[in-house]
Amino acid sequence: MPHCGVDHTLTAICYNSKAARLAQQHPRRRITCGTLCDITAFAGQPSAKEHDLSAEGQIRPIESRSVATQVTDELRRTILNGTLAPGREFSLREIAGLLDVSFIPVREALRSLESEGLVIIRPGRSSRVTPLNLDDLHGIYRLRKILEPELASRSCQLLTVNELDRLAEHAVEFADEKLSMDAIYDSHLQFHLALLKPAATQWDARTLTTLWRAAERYIRIGFGLLDVDPHEHERRGEAHEHLIEAFRQRVPDLAAEAVFEHLARNEQAAHRALDAYNREPATAAR
Repeated sequence: MPHCGVDHTLTAICYNSKAARLAQQHPRRRITCGTLCDITAFAGQPSAKEHDLSAEGQIRPIESRSVATQVTDELRRTILNGTLAPGREFSLREIAGLLDVSFIPVREALRSLESEGLVIIRPGRSSRVTPLNLDDLHGIYRLRKILEPELASRSCQLLTVNELDRLAEHAVEFADEKLSMDAIYDSHLQFHLALLKPAATQWDARTLTTLWRAAERYIRIGFGLLDVDPHEHERRGEAHEHLIEAFRQRVPDLAAEAVFEHLARNEQAAHRALDAYNREPATAAR
């Protein structure tokens, strides 16, 4: 085998198990390029059969977590919109049967949702959707009322007129009586993010995203209970139009105050709806 004449140190480069074993047996041994290149050239090279199968597209890699991810997304969706109601108990078998999957992806999904605070896993017993906790709601809004007004005070001076006009059009949609909270939630979230984005750092955005995700179940369920009131839709539209008008003034204190008051009103409205829900879920749902 030809050699390039250059020596290599095994302790610096160990490309596969054979090289690793040589390094362990001869910690400071130098070997010629021919030996090392022979080892490394072989590492990672598919056999003729493997090459043929992959080239022909007969076998594709299996995404082992794809089913678990789908199960997680579906369970999260049903918990956030209240289909799986707060406090609802369910078994592994029940969920696997409903989704037509095995127990394994359901277990993975429940572990993920437990880390998000959406379910409570009780070994050997049924799992449970985490009950609504009004202390959590107030804790989330307490942090939002610290972060968002400060960002608003800077963002109001950075948003373009065109962007404010675009957001004003979205604000009108929030007053549509035909649209439920579930229907507008994603666009509502994007509305608030767009208002603050010009002044938000990556860490601000991450923190806000965490808080908004934590609040999502409370907002979807709480404000969803108010969908039956036509005045609530009108209030939603006016509240967001008011935010746009405050931002158009380009006055930091005015924008910050408008955002703080908006959050405070939403917190109170969600509290009232969720308090009724916790006391009499069936009555509140009607």
